[in-house]
Amino acid sequence: MAILIGTHPVTEALRAGRPLDRILVARGAGGARLQEIIDLAREHKVALRFEERPALDRIAGTATHQGVVALGAEQRYAELDEVAAKARLLVVLDGIEDPHNLGAIIRTACAAGADAVIVPERRAAGLTETVAKAASGALEYLPVVRVTNVNRALEDLKERGFWIYGLDERGDEDYAGVSYNAPTALVFGAEGRGLHQMTRKHCDVLVRIPISGRISSLNVSVAAGVVLFDWKRKSGDADKATPGPQ
Repeated sequence: MAILIGTHPVTEALRAGRPLDRILVARGAGGARLQEIIDLAREHKVALRFEERPALDRIAGTATHQGVVALGAEQRYAELDEVAAKARLLVVLDGIEDPHNLGAIIRTACAAGADAVIVPERRAAGLTETVAKAASGALEYLPVVRVTNVNRALEDLKERGFWIYGLDERGDEDYAGVSYNAPTALVFGAEGRGLHQMTRKHCDVLVRIPISGRISSLNVSVAAGVVLFDWKRKSGDADKATPGPQ
């Protein structure tokens, strides 16, 4: 059973009609956001219980649940075939291990207009309650695909006509000058090591973000935000599909 913690994830789960078994609200907690959750739960006929805060702490595994915890079905992963057919932008994550980074990227990808996020099955963060909280409700609207092998997934996307752009500090192209062809796949590497060597070889273009000062790189979720919203700004050009390189 999945556990959702925090006002944003629970509110968006209710708005999206996600099946929830019950919602627990801390006794004595109040405010407009919690009242909205209570109203939505009653509207959707989701069982609502008021519990002492220590009980919520135990279930959530943390005290930072903002006074609300929801219990429901596990988050379902989407299939690549489901999302790739009509996608303009897919975000591929090459081994993001920090659940906070994964959640932040999912949230940003959703806000930038991505159609799905693709993650590897192994050596990467999965869809945990920590990810859901960091995503602030975006998981209810943005599909996440889990694949056995990222490089095979990139090969599949190339066969479907996608152009593959990888973010790499050694990339040849400054992100500000890149014109994105559609459909687009943006690939972001793991914390610290960046893109795997084989993943870089599957990219049609390697993009870099110029850095000033003594810091050599950005946090991956911040870097993803820079590039994703640059794609969004230029996405009028992305509407004109160009066949991907063979």
